[in-house]
Amino acid sequence: MTAHQNKQVIAKKLVENLLGDLRSLSAETKRKYPPVKEASEAGMLRLRSITAKTDNIIAGLVSQSTEVIQPFILGCDTKNPKIVHICLTSMQRLVQHESISMTAANNIISMLWVLMEAGIEELKLLQTATLLLTTNAVVQHESLAKAVVLCFRLHFTKDSTTNNTAAAVVRNLVSIVFERVVTEDAVPSQEPLPPMSVEQLKAGSRQPPQSLRPCAGDAYLLFQDFCQLVNADQPYWLVGMTEMTRTFGLELMESVLTTFPAVFLKHPEFSFLLKEKVCPLVIKLFSPSLKYRQGLPSLPSPVPVEKPYFPIVMRLLRIVNVLIHNYYKLLSTECEIFLSLLVKFLDGEKPMWQRCLALEVIQKLVIQPHLVRSFCESYDMKQHSTKIFRDIVNAVGALIQSLFMNPPQSPSGSSGNKTPDITGQPPAIVAGMPVGGGVTPQPAFLYRGVWIPLIMNVPRQTFKAVFIELLDKVDPPNIPDGYAITVAFSALLEVVSSVQKLIESSSKEKQLGQGLQEELINSSWCGVLAALSLMLDASTDESATEVILKSQQAYASLCGTLEMTTPRDAFITSLCKASLPPHYTLTVLNTHRVDSPGPTTKGHTRSPSQDVQPPVSAETMHGSQVVAVGTALPTASLPIGAQSGPVMLTAKNIQCMRAILSVTHCHGGILGSAWHLVLTTLQHLTWILGLKPSTGGSLKAGGQPSDGSNAVITTAVMADLPVLSSMLSRLFESSQYLDDVALHHLIDALCKLSTECMEMAYSNREPSLFAVAKLLETGLVNLFRVDVLWKPVTAHLLEVCQHPHQAMRGWGVEAITTLIKAALAHRYEPPLEENLKLQSMLLAPLQELSSLPHADIRQQQLECVLVILHNNGDTLGQGWPLILGVIGAVTNNQGENLIRSAFQSLQLVVTDYLPVMPCTCLQICVGVASKFGLQNQELNISLTSIGLLWNISDFFYQNRQKITVELNQKLTDQEKHKLGMPPFDNLWMCLFAKLGELCVDPRPAVRKSAGQTLFSTISAHGRLLQRATWQTVIWQVLFPLLDQVKKLSSKAPDTKDSSDTGNILIHHSRDTAQKQWAETRVLSLAGVARVFNTKRKVLQLLGDFPRAWALLLEFIENAALSRNAEISLAALKSFQEILHITKHSNDGGDFPGIPKMADSDVEPPSEEIMSREDDGLSPSSEENIAEKEESITDDITVWSTAWRVWLSIGTQATECPSATTPKDQIYVPTQAFLTALVQIYPALYEHIKTRFVAADLQKLSTVLQRALSAPVAGDASPFIVPVGAPEVSLTPLQDSVLSAVKTLHSDLIKGTESSKTMYPDLFGQLLTFIEYAVRPPKYGNIETKAVGSVRGMQSEWVSMNFVPFAEQVVGLVIELYKVSASNPAVIEQHVLYNIVKCASVNKYMAKQLTTLKWHDNNDGVGVKGN
Repeated sequence: MTAHQNKQVIAKKLVENLLGDLRSLSAETKRKYPPVKEASEAGMLRLRSITAKTDNIIAGLVSQSTEVIQPFILGCDTKNPKIVHICLTSMQRLVQHESISMTAANNIISMLWVLMEAGIEELKLLQTATLLLTTNAVVQHESLAKAVVLCFRLHFTKDSTTNNTAAAVVRNLVSIVFERVVTEDAVPSQEPLPPMSVEQLKAGSRQPPQSLRPCAGDAYLLFQDFCQLVNADQPYWLVGMTEMTRTFGLELMESVLTTFPAVFLKHPEFSFLLKEKVCPLVIKLFSPSLKYRQGLPSLPSPVPVEKPYFPIVMRLLRIVNVLIHNYYKLLSTECEIFLSLLVKFLDGEKPMWQRCLALEVIQKLVIQPHLVRSFCESYDMKQHSTKIFRDIVNAVGALIQSLFMNPPQSPSGSSGNKTPDITGQPPAIVAGMPVGGGVTPQPAFLYRGVWIPLIMNVPRQTFKAVFIELLDKVDPPNIPDGYAITVAFSALLEVVSSVQKLIESSSKEKQLGQGLQEELINSSWCGVLAALSLMLDASTDESATEVILKSQQAYASLCGTLEMTTPRDAFITSLCKASLPPHYTLTVLNTHRVDSPGPTTKGHTRSPSQDVQPPVSAETMHGSQVVAVGTALPTASLPIGAQSGPVMLTAKNIQCMRAILSVTHCHGGILGSAWHLVLTTLQHLTWILGLKPSTGGSLKAGGQPSDGSNAVITTAVMADLPVLSSMLSRLFESSQYLDDVALHHLIDALCKLSTECMEMAYSNREPSLFAVAKLLETGLVNLFRVDVLWKPVTAHLLEVCQHPHQAMRGWGVEAITTLIKAALAHRYEPPLEENLKLQSMLLAPLQELSSLPHADIRQQQLECVLVILHNNGDTLGQGWPLILGVIGAVTNNQGENLIRSAFQSLQLVVTDYLPVMPCTCLQICVGVASKFGLQNQELNISLTSIGLLWNISDFFYQNRQKITVELNQKLTDQEKHKLGMPPFDNLWMCLFAKLGELCVDPRPAVRKSAGQTLFSTISAHGRLLQRATWQTVIWQVLFPLLDQVKKLSSKAPDTKDSSDTGNILIHHSRDTAQKQWAETRVLSLAGVARVFNTKRKVLQLLGDFPRAWALLLEFIENAALSRNAEISLAALKSFQEILHITKHSNDGGDFPGIPKMADSDVEPPSEEIMSREDDGLSPSSEENIAEKEESITDDITVWSTAWRVWLSIGTQATECPSATTPKDQIYVPTQAFLTALVQIYPALYEHIKTRFVAADLQKLSTVLQRALSAPVAGDASPFIVPVGAPEVSLTPLQDSVLSAVKTLHSDLIKGTESSKTMYPDLFGQLLTFIEYAVRPPKYGNIETKAVGSVRGMQSEWVSMNFVPFAEQVVGLVIELYKVSASNPAVIEQHVLYNIVKCASVNKYMAKQLTTLKWHDNNDGVGVKGN
């Protein structure tokens, strides 16, 4: 079925119903009302005619609707209820099918008016009127007004049903009128409208403004009359209105304003009504509320003050709410007035119901962020405007404060039966919770004896206004206890939420300017903080406390984001105060108290009496369960005795602590300088809870929080301690997400806090280690930007390490070493070994620890070094100088343990890390090893360090090519030039020099070990040196060593010192320092001589070799003339060494008759064979140096020097003591010394014989004679004289003298004629020796006994038996004379005569001469053998 067909069906049905109605009407009126019957019948004919004539029945009905409804109007005129009912029903059918014209509609309205006045079918009238206006817009203008007035008048009938129905119809009709405007506005106007006339609008009129279209005009007139009626004025348009209540008028106005804001905003005429009618009306009606002051005497006035009327005030506030919500931009000035009124309504002088109504409206306003923004922009940011937003927030805060300070007392509108609960005592409380029969914990606030319940769980439930919706109430309601604070609490939270949304959305979308954001905070933070702080203090409910804390956190975050430090610090301070016990607040945070600007005076601030309550009162703790009892952390601001008593933490304190951790964890980047507030608080809380630092900087429960008492922790919080510790750790772990500036703020705060703790520790109070531990924790998680934090963190930790308090500095070094180890293990880009600057920066603090005097600091430093070596030794690279510097920084006064720890690291370095160490660091390594040799705390370490030097030298040799190349590459030409030698040789020089220093150590064992190592190293690796370097070795190492040893040896005491040896048994040959230094001198001289011997070929090529040779001989001479037998004998052996006359035999090179040297003799390792490009020596020639006995050089001056030294030694050593020499100072050289001295002569003579003259022979004779004449000490004679046949054996000395004479004898026989002139002198010397057989020589005035006449050790001095010696000499004389008898010099000097003369007194010689045959020759007497 089509739409057209459907309409036709509906129309036909309508006609049928109308016909039926007319028939019924005709039947009812045929007797009493014939005109109605006739009209009904005519109407039926007309309907049939319309149906027959047109297909569009509805249109036909509309055109003839005036005639169609005529029977029904006549029927209504009868006022017969039954007939009226039929007629109204029929007319409703027509209206419903939109089948009436405007004229017909007007007629119907007039008919309804008549019925209304007659009081007939009132409900049916309302129904019909509603249909007329809602079906279409045929009812307009005056008819519309008449219909509205009709409904209004029915509203004021006495019948309640009609009354209520009429009220609903009126509301509906008003909405319909304005809906027509909306519909009309949706259709564009076809004709231009004249402009609005303000004067016409101000004058008021029954005629609508010409600038409005019809429907809008009707609506305008309707709303205008509403304003008139509410203002108790006569309406212009609603003619016939007899009465209307103000409350109903206000409701209708509110309904229109709420539902149709578009109409008022679009049409300036309606806007005019708002400004000129509505707003003044509202302000006027508010007057009683503003003037009335509850509980106070009225101001003097001729007119009594009218009390505020609840229904009017409530409806006015509803309209104000709508005006501000919907028309704020249009009514900026008026809204300012309304908002100021709302603020005034919150005054304590107003009735509580009025304050609650205002609170509900404010809550509805501040829940809208855009309104809050508008308030701030339009008022608070304007220079001369009222600070509306600020006033609202402060008023809410002041109301909250007044509820506690001036609780309401049973006035009207306030419940009196619960007064004891408000102003008296709260319910019974155990452990912070109300208890009793059937009592369940009730959220509430408790402050200074005032207990106020929280009637709704604000954080979890959406607040719904109550009293603003009580439209059916006439009297003010009873305000439940706690309702006001609940609404205020909710409003405060909505303020926080709206500000937060505005600023956070602005940050994302860049909508708000910086100025507006700051103004939002500036206008609200004082009031918010004051109110929230008070409520936080008073809260006894965990949920309420939580939402308060979250609000404070939010504001702190917003302030920090906007860089508003004053409010940020104020909120942080509030949180911190709430987390600490009351008496803590003033003392810990007083320096950070924020003096807020003016508005804060309305808020809550802690009074001194509240803050300082040393014994914590029951009231302070009753609102929350006490969970911990501990001791206060000593601070500089507290008197000495103030922290002696216990302090208590409640569950609320712990909850606040969690809030602090949360805000710092989530918003640490914006805290800035407030970090110090937070960290100070956390430090005190952890102290009270007994949390102590552990590995890595985290805090663990356990131990004593202070010297005197343990923390008492309840079971309730014991399980929370690990959680709190974890939260603390996460807080500092989250610092890795802070930007660099924020991280610096955190570090600065920790350093400042730590400095304060250090100051406390100076007064010998136990310090808190919180700050140091958290510096460590912060550093560990920020190693990826180590360059940002390293210097400030380590600089402060180094200060901590210097603190005299052991625990403080112990944690300081723990932190710094842990950081260094972690930093070195961290992965960097580029790698650490390639970033010299970074590596040096990381290791620098470790090196700076070396300057600290505390042994515990140095011990941890060295343990750290050992760990670094194990973990990072392969990648240290250029960090080795710092590490070696730390190892080598140990001094003697730091104790044996430190030295042992440091040496352990050095051993590891030398054992494992020399190959990976840069070659430029090897010299440093040598220096460090030598330092450990020189330390005097632990002898074994000194000796072991010398062994390390030997290992280092072996490393040099094994890696010589690599070291040479690397040093040449890394050193600049300027550095090489400064060295004065090849870099590799300089390395060896450093090693030799350090060993040379150890050779003069005060300890004999060290000297001996160092000496052996030095000379063994030179012997083993000396061939690696360049020729020119040898000159440096000689003059800067060896000769200075000999000189030092000589000086120290001469100064050494010859008395025993038991303090040096303790209980150790020492051989008598080493029981004095002088004897021990004698060993060192022997070792040094032997070693140098060995060097001159083995390296002779190289040394000869040096330009100043003769000078070196002479100086060495000078040292030998000086030693040989020493009265110490060991030194003097060793000097002669060294003399033999450099003359290269050592016999290569199985006896180790000792000479016949000379005792072996002491154990200190150097036995160097075999020579290394290595050719150098620049020394000009081949391997084969070098190898043969030590094996060939050849002359040093043909330079006779060298040997002349040696000859002069030998003569000097012989002359001075054999000089007889004078008669005045005291007996105890007489010195006689030993037979071994003299023997060694004489044995040197044959080898020396081979080099000087070409210049050996008679004078030399005379000097030689003197030395030999004195040597033979030297007696032997009685106690030594058994060791000199051969056992069994002393009369037939020669002593070693006599044998040596005989060898020397034979050498000269043989050379003279083979020599030139000029040398043979010395025959007489030689004969004279030999004959003198022969005379010793009968006349033993005297050695000065020393009394001696013949060796044969002494038994045991009866004599002090013993002279030797010269008979066997003389017999040997006689043979020499005879042999010499055989070959020289014809020599002119022999003849001229009467040698034969002398021989015969000697024989005459020497039976031994005479006997041998008798075996010879004498003969004459031309030259004289000769001798022939048998």
